[in-house]
Amino acid sequence: MTELNFKGKEFVYNHHLAVPFRPLEMHADKGIGDPSLDGNLIIHGDNLHALKALLPLYAGKVDCIFIDPPYNTGNEGWSYNDNVNAPMIKEWLDSNPIGIEDGLRHDKWCAMMWPRLRLLFELLSEHGSLWITLDDNEVHRGRAILDEIFGAERCVGQIAWQKRTSRENRAALSPSIDHILVYSKSDPDLWKLYRNLLLPGENGYSNPDNDPKGEWSSIPFSAQGFRENQVYKIVTPTGVELDPPKGRCWGATEPEFERLKAEGRVYWPKGGNGRPRIKQYREEAKGLVPSTLWMSHEVDDTEDSKKQLLEIFSEKVEIDFHAPKPPRLIRRIIQIATKKDSLILDSFAGTGSTAHAVLAQNQADSGDRTFILVEMEGYADELTAERVRRVIKGYDFKGTQRTELLREKLSWTKLKSAEKLTKQVEGIENLHGHEYDSIKKQVKDGELIVTGEKKVDEHAEGLGGTFTYCTLGEPVELDKVLSGEDLPPYASLGAALFHMATNEALESAAMDEAAFYLGESESEHVWLIYKPDLEWLKSPEAALTLSRAKEFAAAKPGKKHLVFAPARFVSQKMLKEQNIPVEFVPLPFSLYRIERS
Repeated sequence: MTELNFKGKEFVYNHHLAVPFRPLEMHADKGIGDPSLDGNLIIHGDNLHALKALLPLYAGKVDCIFIDPPYNTGNEGWSYNDNVNAPMIKEWLDSNPIGIEDGLRHDKWCAMMWPRLRLLFELLSEHGSLWITLDDNEVHRGRAILDEIFGAERCVGQIAWQKRTSRENRAALSPSIDHILVYSKSDPDLWKLYRNLLLPGENGYSNPDNDPKGEWSSIPFSAQGFRENQVYKIVTPTGVELDPPKGRCWGATEPEFERLKAEGRVYWPKGGNGRPRIKQYREEAKGLVPSTLWMSHEVDDTEDSKKQLLEIFSEKVEIDFHAPKPPRLIRRIIQIATKKDSLILDSFAGTGSTAHAVLAQNQADSGDRTFILVEMEGYADELTAERVRRVIKGYDFKGTQRTELLREKLSWTKLKSAEKLTKQVEGIENLHGHEYDSIKKQVKDGELIVTGEKKVDEHAEGLGGTFTYCTLGEPVELDKVLSGEDLPPYASLGAALFHMATNEALESAAMDEAAFYLGESESEHVWLIYKPDLEWLKSPEAALTLSRAKEFAAAKPGKKHLVFAPARFVSQKMLKEQNIPVEFVPLPFSLYRIERS
């Protein structure tokens, strides 16, 4: 496999291992609901340290990761701040933030992304997937990094998302798309068995005619080719006589069409003048394999996202944030990549679109998905978390309410009869003009769209939910523990030791601090004899004894036992001779072992 080389790679290749564990500190006043590390989390802090802090609790448990890292355009003002102990890396810090004139900005971007992607890989569940948005600046390097970390065979695909519909006339080529790279932890053929098919018109189900069968979308009633028994005339409700489209036939025989009509499954667009379409009800949809082209009218673009953000923060005239990702885009990812109880992680959280998308999808399908957001910038509380608070509780909306009154696909035939189309628009203005402050006409993506706009003061209902706001505590550094400078809480040290010993996440609910029990891994029970009290740690109470070893083995039979403790008063040889399946692992407190006469 071709390897990506960048300046500094040798220093960051295993840098994620040197990042210290830091406990998550909960702030009850900034969240909603009872604080808990088991539910929705918003973490304010460096995302490299936050990902390391999540490992002891969530390694191998995240089902879907969506990240929107810096695109490295040279105009974003991001900084490389990782504490890598290498002179060359330290030199880089003198040239922060990364600008367009920085000749090493691509190397610095790779050095920043490498350890974060290594940790994200560890957090993914066996059937989890990573979705990362990038533009042309770094997509090729991003893909090369992911090929090395995940393996090139784990690349599921590369999606083109239409991020804008207007033209950028200052550019050599107007950029219309961003890329979404998709990698799975398991083989893509295996991941395919766990991902969901995308429902046709997933975001287009509605019930404009109050059909008692519920929400529906529609498909054209025509088929490619020629079948004699499917060529006949159809008369619309307005009396227009229709033949099948040129080169096609109707989608079924005439008796079948009449049956569909009798069942109320035929929809006539354009006020009854259009070609018939057949209703597909939501519960009947079989689903389609997701494609690699996502258009803005399906999942929104960055302009739509900005408008929605300003609706939520209607008291603001502008929000200084470039290209926030639309919740509809992330909802589509969630619909494909998650189940109703999945865990979704976004370690470049920005404006909090991922949390918004998770909450909206939960409301739509009665799901119980949870999210973890990480944001290192100062706006983590006032923008990221505040958006989530408003989405959960509801918010006052002052802005423009838009109602679509006409959508007409333009064709040469339509243009030849432009006068008729103009009169149709004038008729809409005469009929509905008094209901709105203005009637807006625009041509977008080859369609004429007429919209009624009205200034409103409304209250958007909340989606419900809870979250806990966290910051990062002081690092759990064993050398400071050894000197007695820093004695972390039991849970913080225990989670770090459990993960280091087992490479698995700790189930915090199973921890029993009073009994010194951490939890159960796939192959063993893990214990920690510890209290954050230096005098106690020097006492005989902190040692593993024969009686305590027997007690541990009897309490949790069936597996071997790993016991972390500052000291022991029983030899490994004696434990083996008495068939007690306990292994002692010394904590860095050996300097304080009790001297025995």
